[in-house]
Amino acid sequence: MSRPNGWRVAGWLTGGVVGAAATGTAVGVAYRRNRLSAQRRRLNATTTAGLGLLPPGQGCSVTADDGVRLSCEVIEPPGPEPCEVTVVLVHGFALDRRCWHFQRRGLAQLPAPRTRVVLYDHRSHGRSERAERSSCTLAQLGLDLYAVLRALASEGPVVLVGHSMGGMTIMALAEAHPELFGDPVAGAVLLSTSAGEVASSGLPGTFLSRLNPLTRAVGALAGWRPGLVERVRALGSDLIWGITRAFSYGDRTVEPWLVDLVHTMISANGVDALVDFVDTLGSHDRLAALPALAHCETLIASGDADRMIGFAHSERIAAELPDAALMRMPGVGHMAMLEQPDILDAEIAELLARVAPPRGGVVRRLRRRA
Repeated sequence: MSRPNGWRVAGWLTGGVVGAAATGTAVGVAYRRNRLSAQRRRLNATTTAGLGLLPPGQGCSVTADDGVRLSCEVIEPPGPEPCEVTVVLVHGFALDRRCWHFQRRGLAQLPAPRTRVVLYDHRSHGRSERAERSSCTLAQLGLDLYAVLRALASEGPVVLVGHSMGGMTIMALAEAHPELFGDPVAGAVLLSTSAGEVASSGLPGTFLSRLNPLTRAVGALAGWRPGLVERVRALGSDLIWGITRAFSYGDRTVEPWLVDLVHTMISANGVDALVDFVDTLGSHDRLAALPALAHCETLIASGDADRMIGFAHSERIAAELPDAALMRMPGVGHMAMLEQPDILDAEIAELLARVAPPRGGVVRRLRRRA
């Protein structure tokens, strides 16, 4: 039997289990689910790792230009000395700001440069407000990021770190506001992301196609009977957990709590809300926006075992930004910031050190528009 392709798996992650339940494959699904459930309980019983203690953050909200409320969090560096650089962490599709578990802990506690950490949830994700389908576009996500920058990162150099759809959001910001890159946006990290033709490799284009009957049917059913879709989704929780492990991480022995973390984030987002973003991901093409990033320190990083967005996409971005650093992470999957946080965080810390102003240097402010 051939393996399911990536976009079909993505469809299952966002509710495609409805199709399986509706087509009479209940016996096979139940067997698979029971086996995975037993495995999941066994693995979690032997795991001592957990989320651990995290630095406290100040919760707040930012209102986007169309009135949608974005849930945000700011973590100031410890001690009375002023912040030297701000890092804004931008999460990917179907996730929320919890995916930056290790980064929020490590970057906020850097002895130098003193770093303010800003995190937020995309519209219709996490704790942010549900938005109209027409506004669930990468262009709008770029404007949302601009609103967050103006409200929470208006002083000093800024480094943007975007994972997957978060990296695409940074490109959308560069498309709309190229003047920001260089000053005040002094650095960018594009992690496990793509500048276009997302369906050309890694994930086949069937899930993103406007003609895909599965995607459209799930979206329509989720809009009409969201409770039914979510109940069926819950019944397939263990099956989806296994798929999440396979397609999020390159290391098959990854600690179960890390799989649980991703599984929990995906499950917390409504199927109908996630389907709203399918078209914008499928039509994403921002190669022309990349030159703006040539004006700032840029790191392009990806795992070479990423089954969601293949490493070739990072190589394509690097070809457009020859002065950028390209980091290949051997054996690492799509959730690189959770799978190999020490390696990634060390690179981000070095980038922050390069863009931080000299002690006592001039602090520039993000220009505000009326």
